[in-house]
Amino acid sequence: MTEQTSARDLFRAAYEHRYTWDSNFPGYSADIELKQGDEVYAGQVAIKPDMSVSVSGIADEEVQQSVYTQLRDIVTHRKRSSFEQSHGKNSFTLGAADSSGAVEILVQGDSMGSNYKIRGREICQVSRVMGRMAFVIDTHESLETPQGYLASRYDAIFRNPQSGEIIRELEFEDTFEQIGDYYVMTKQIVRSTEKAQLTTTEFNYSNVILLEPAVV
Repeated sequence: MTEQTSARDLFRAAYEHRYTWDSNFPGYSADIELKQGDEVYAGQVAIKPDMSVSVSGIADEEVQQSVYTQLRDIVTHRKRSSFEQSHGKNSFTLGAADSSGAVEILVQGDSMGSNYKIRGREICQVSRVMGRMAFVIDTHESLETPQGYLASRYDAIFRNPQSGEIIRELEFEDTFEQIGDYYVMTKQIVRSTEKAQLTTTEFNYSNVILLEPAVV
């Protein structure tokens, strides 16, 4: 029992050390410029206090959807939910430590078959199998803030869970700035390799303005 308790405590400490926006988060608006190869697109985005997102001003529907998806990913990582809400029903077991000192956390009860690695007070690896897709996300660098850490350089490898064949590889570099009381992503570079084809996409956010809280 102690081993399982300590695995839970280790994971909980890292989970609660992630940087998330608090309940007073007012939302923000920004201009976006997306570059991919020789193509450049510009528009406006917003994340609202209720965590809904909007994208406007981009004529290309596929690009607009790409920006929308990225904003939804930002919300997924910044939206606060308690450990009990997210993981209260799961049980945790300590696995092996790797050469870097990261400790494997094996999870039972998770619907997505998730396992993790913890280094210090950070979740440095997420491993999941979702239907016909398995993926591993490794964090290599992070930004430490007074309210928790933000992953700033990480990669994701997607495989066929049956054959182990690599389907797609992604590398991310994220830049954050403190706007008022909140840290907001101002740049993301994504390098995607699929079928030996490399695509680099750059998202640049400027003129970031926190929204005014609604007067009740």
